[in-house]
Amino acid sequence: MTTSSLSKPEAPVEQANQLTKTCYQADQQVKFMYLQAEIDCLLEELKNLKRQRCESENVHG
Repeated sequence: MTTSSLSKPEAPVEQANQLTKTCYQADQQVKFMYLQAEIDCLLEELKNLKRQRCESENVHG
């Protein structure tokens, strides 16, 4: 076998590895975006609870 015949099969493997990396990165990006949205919702919920507590203290205090 020559070097060129050995390198040809590697090209599809490298392409498959790149596709796997890209998909993995996209998957990680989706997870990150989901977690970021979850954090935003939780922060909003905390702000609302804090506001409600302050309003309740003002009414009772």
